[in-house]
Amino acid sequence: MASYGQLGNDRGYSSYQSGGQSYSYSENENEFARLSKSVSNNIQKIVKNVAELQRMVQHIGTAKDSTDLRDKLHEIQHYTNQLAKETTSYLKELAHFPQPASASDQRQRKMQNERLRSEFSDALNNFQTVQRTAAEKERASVHRARAHSGYGPMDFAEEKSSDDHLVNVGGFSQTKQVLQMEEDVDLQLIQEREEAIMKLESDIRDVNQIFKELGVMVHEQGEGIDSIEANVVSAEISIEEGVVQLSKAKEYQKRSRRNMCVILLVVLAIVVLLSLIIWAASS
Repeated sequence: MASYGQLGNDRGYSSYQSGGQSYSYSENENEFARLSKSVSNNIQKIVKNVAELQRMVQHIGTAKDSTDLRDKLHEIQHYTNQLAKETTSYLKELAHFPQPASASDQRQRKMQNERLRSEFSDALNNFQTVQRTAAEKERASVHRARAHSGYGPMDFAEEKSSDDHLVNVGGFSQTKQVLQMEEDVDLQLIQEREEAIMKLESDIRDVNQIFKELGVMVHEQGEGIDSIEANVVSAEISIEEGVVQLSKAKEYQKRSRRNMCVILLVVLAIVVLLSLIIWAASS
């Protein structure tokens, strides 16, 4: 089987293996920038694939419907689902990156993470919508195929077993064999489409799980930001308290200087007074 990268290049839609795994940087800021770019690129690919899926889903059940169309639709849908999982993994890594030292860098990183999560959530919403539309149309198509073939939602083996009891007389034997072959082809196609629907429904459940993980990330990131903001506020309070204490120290220093001046003046006055008394006594 070809790799997703080859599928993305050869078949005109975006694959999930082409995003960002071939680069590595030792510094956190470079690694954060690399992962952010990978997330942004993946979101763009999801948006592109969703547009292609929307175009293809419109043809289900129409004259333009075909096995090739269904196969390509399932292929793009499944690979886009893998792309969404990879993007979720990247976002988790970004959410747990060590925080920068400065408060301004922390706020900038927070805004970038929130923007990427928001864009990814929007793309994922559109992807899930087209998934559900495809599943609904394919279920309706299988229902019509069953009705047309004469088989209801029962075990196909029971239907074919009942045909074996028919008596083949003369030239009708060959005709029955041809009809049986055609019915077998129809039944196989119906079964394949039902299996494809089950796989699609499994991918839809995967997207539901991704939404839950996004919700957990938002909650955890919110608590982390609250903690950061609390630390910033605490630092600001400490600075303000330091300023107050410094102001008090300056005021105390001024008072000490005034007291020293007063004491010096009193001592000087006493010395002068004693000098006058001694001078008067000697004369």
